[in-house]
Amino acid sequence: MVGLDTDGGVSVTGFDTVIERRNTDSVKWDRYRDRDILPLWVADMDFASPPAIVRALQERVAHGVFGYGNAPQGLLEAILAHVADHNGWMLRPDWIVWLPGLVTGLNLACRATGAPGDAVLTLTPVYPPFLSAPGLAARRLVVVPLRLASDRYTIDWDALEASVTRDTRLFLLCNPHNPVGRVYEVEELERLARFCERHDLTLCADEIHAGLVLDASRRHRSIANLDPEFAQRTITLMAPSKTFNIPGLGFSFAVIPDPALRARFRGHMKGIVPDINVLGFAAALAAYREGEPWRRALIEYLRRNAETLIASIRTMPGLGVAMVEATYLAWIDARSLAVENPQRFFEAAGVGLSDGADFGAPGFVRLNFGCRHALLEEALGRMRQGLSVRAPHS
Repeated sequence: MVGLDTDGGVSVTGFDTVIERRNTDSVKWDRYRDRDILPLWVADMDFASPPAIVRALQERVAHGVFGYGNAPQGLLEAILAHVADHNGWMLRPDWIVWLPGLVTGLNLACRATGAPGDAVLTLTPVYPPFLSAPGLAARRLVVVPLRLASDRYTIDWDALEASVTRDTRLFLLCNPHNPVGRVYEVEELERLARFCERHDLTLCADEIHAGLVLDASRRHRSIANLDPEFAQRTITLMAPSKTFNIPGLGFSFAVIPDPALRARFRGHMKGIVPDINVLGFAAALAAYREGEPWRRALIEYLRRNAETLIASIRTMPGLGVAMVEATYLAWIDARSLAVENPQRFFEAAGVGLSDGADFGAPGFVRLNFGCRHALLEEALGRMRQGLSVRAPHS
C-alpha cells in the first residue's frame, strides 16, 4: 500500500512497496507465468490503487448485494469539478455518456459517424484499438505517421492534408499520445481543429492519460475546450482507469456536447454495450473525490522512473527513445539493432515489452515504467546485458 506522511499526505516511498502479482489472475503477469521475464508491457501499473478507492470498494463489498446500479450520488458533480480543475473545461451533465471502457467508445465513435466504406484518419504509432476500430465498423482506416524531430514526435501537416478525401468522416486523436508520450500544445490542437472544420470531420479524442502529465512545463488541454462551436463536432473519451490504476473495474465516459451526435452514439450502444458495474462506479467516485494527493505523489515517482529510463536507454547501443511528456509508457526505437523482432529479442533477455508492430510501427517496442524503481532498474540491466551478448548482425 502507499504510505502516508506524518501530515497525512501521500508518501512517494510507498510506491516502492513490493506487491506480488504473480498467480493473481493478472493479464500482465500471467503472460510470463513460470518464466523469468519481467512484464513491462500492457498499460497497467504495479502499484496499489489509492487508499481512498480501496476503502470505497471495501465498503461497497461489505454491503453484500451486487445488483444493477445507477451512478452514485455525487459522481457527476465530482467529474465536473475534476475536469474543471484539471483542464478548465466546464462540462454540462447532459453531455456525459457512461461507458464500460474507453475502447468501447472508440468503436462507437466509428459507428456513429459516416457510413460503411467511409474513411477514418489517425496518427501512428498509436494505441492498437485505433487501428482496429474502423475496420470493425466497416470503415476504411487511413494512417498518417508522426514525425520525429529533436526527440519529439510532431504532426506531419502536409501528409495529413494529402491523406484526407471526400469520404473521410472521422479523425481519431490520442492526447496525451500513447505510445509516444506527447502532450499536444494548444497551437497544434487549434490547427487540428481548423483542419477538421475545413474538411467537415468529427473528431474523437482519447484523453485517458490526461492525468499523467510528467513534464512540469506542459499541461493537458482538451481539444473540445478550444471553442464551443468546434466542440459540437467532438467526442471526448475520459476515464480514471490509467491515472488511478483501476483499469480492471471497467468505468469510462464520453463527453458529447452535440445532441444529435450524442443520440447517434447512444443509438449504437443499444443491446450491445453493458451497463457499468457498481464497483466501477464506487471506484470512480472515490478517485475523483479523494484521489488527487495520491495522483500528485504518483507523478513525482513516475518522473523519477522516466528520468532513469531515458538516461539508461540512451546509453544502450542500437536504441533510441523519445522524451516522455506524459503517460508511464516509453517508445523505444530498436530498428538499428537489425533484429527480426525486437520484442522477442528482449523477451529472450528477460524483459517483456509491447511489440511496436501492434501500434503500426515494426522495429519499435513500448516499455511500461509504471512499476517499482528497483524493478525498472533490474529490467534495464537485463536489456543492457542482452545487448552486450548478442552476436553481431543477429
